[in-house]
Amino acid sequence: MDQSVIFERSAPVRRRPRFKLVAGVAATLVCACALLGWLVLRARADPAATAHVAAVPPLVTVVVPKLGEVKSSVSLTGLIHARNDVPIGNEGDAARVTEVLVEAGAHVRKGQVLARLNAVGARSLVNSAEASLDEARAGSALAQAEWLRAKQDRDLFSKEENEQRRAAAISARAKVEAAEAQVADARSRLAHTVISAPAAGIVLTRTAEVGQIAVPGTTVLFHLARDGEIEMRGQVAEVDMARLAVGQKASVRLDGVARSFAGTVWQVGAVIDPATRQGSVRISLPSADPDLRPGAFARVEVSVGSTLGATLPQTAVLNDDRGTYVLVVGKDNKVERRAVRIAGARSEGLLVGAGLTGTERVVAIAGAFLRPGELVSAVLAKAAT
Repeated sequence: MDQSVIFERSAPVRRRPRFKLVAGVAATLVCACALLGWLVLRARADPAATAHVAAVPPLVTVVVPKLGEVKSSVSLTGLIHARNDVPIGNEGDAARVTEVLVEAGAHVRKGQVLARLNAVGARSLVNSAEASLDEARAGSALAQAEWLRAKQDRDLFSKEENEQRRAAAISARAKVEAAEAQVADARSRLAHTVISAPAAGIVLTRTAEVGQIAVPGTTVLFHLARDGEIEMRGQVAEVDMARLAVGQKASVRLDGVARSFAGTVWQVGAVIDPATRQGSVRISLPSADPDLRPGAFARVEVSVGSTLGATLPQTAVLNDDRGTYVLVVGKDNKVERRAVRIAGARSEGLLVGAGLTGTERVVAIAGAFLRPGELVSAVLAKAAT
């Protein structure tokens, strides 16, 4: 066998040593343990530094409410309605709609034509009634002439014949009156084929369509807001009903409309719903504003006078089983609990009616995380107005 082959088989296999990797890991662990021990020894050697960090008081934001006359209001929600919604339909015989002259949103005057119905049948009735009237008038004129002649020549006619001619004249006159009534009824039916506005106002809805059969008493062709008057109808809690009165000013806001609308309370409900414990309120609004559409959702603030109090952010007022309270930062920067009475809610916060003098520093945010007697560092925020 070749000696080179034997040498290659008998040569030892070289492997990469691992003791260097183990040594590196061990060195790293030793360094980490040494650093940790140094930190522990330093903390034990300098406890004043640790106590100083723990003694830093929490930083809180406070507000100083100003006590004074605060305008009070009652909030409610509701829908916009037409103050007088007038349904308009067919008052004559059932007929087909042949023409529609107005659309929803149109301003109309009293007597303006809104739609027309098929008038062929009504016009024929008028012609027939007028012909009957002419016939009755002719018969009445003849009977009246004979009666006059009989009265002038009493000697030529017997008493019985005179009575017969008088009765004939009276009957003929009655027929004329009946024919006149029939003509008036036929003309009224013809007039009802023209649908007109009973008053000036705004057309709210139009359901009339050409070709539709308008049935009297059941088919409503138009809804009209008489004189264009618009109002807001809302529900208010029973406890606030006594604060409302006719003539109070209101601010009305609609979804999607940036500006507000000035209104006036013109009716306060006389009863309280026993199921919901709420009463109704109606507020008149400008009639010529196109943004006030019946059916829109509205939010209202009714001004009901002023009261003595202060306004705080809602986050500053807390509640627990002992009642409503706020946290006040005293002169020594320690937190104190102060019981308060809430007089109402406003868009900018809660109205405090009692419990504050107007000079306190009230914790505005995160008061629930503080304890009475705790030392804090106060930062003054913008004062409540």
